[in-house]
Amino acid sequence: MASKPQALTSIGPMRAFASNSKKISTELIQINENLMEFNKLVTEYYKQLSETWSEAQKKVNLKAPDVPHDTEQMESFKRIWIDIFDNDYTELFDSEKFGENYGKLVSKELELTKHWNNISNVILQSANLPSKEEIDEVYKEIHALKKRVTKLEIELKKKKDTKSEGNIKNEK
Repeated sequence: MASKPQALTSIGPMRAFASNSKKISTELIQINENLMEFNKLVTEYYKQLSETWSEAQKKVNLKAPDVPHDTEQMESFKRIWIDIFDNDYTELFDSEKFGENYGKLVSKELELTKHWNNISNVILQSANLPSKEEIDEVYKEIHALKKRVTKLEIELKKKKDTKSEGNIKNEK
């Protein structure tokens, strides 16, 4: 009885899945490593944003300490707030440290996506299903064929119209 569950992995899609399980395990390990690095980069990203917010708000509080009482003071306060935040965030986004961190963040995100796609492809391959790339290729071909058919239909209609005009002229 103990050998029967093991025998299940030797038939059908489970056989392919079992043989590809090492690939999936490897991808999951790499995802885990990339996810840890991604989390560090996201933390740094939000840390930079929150520090900039905090500094900009301190500057606004120093420059406009009074609570605005009329619309003119409110508009003045808004302009001060917008100018300070605009300058501080522009300075942050232009900084080398922010750009470097953001670039690494996007890179790690793309690596994670690549690993998930690899796992999806292995699972689809194990089940004898087409991969996303193969389906995309079919969609491209269908699109090209639709365009070609539409073009041919237009040409056929023009030929029919030209032929029917020629028949009308001949009848006169």
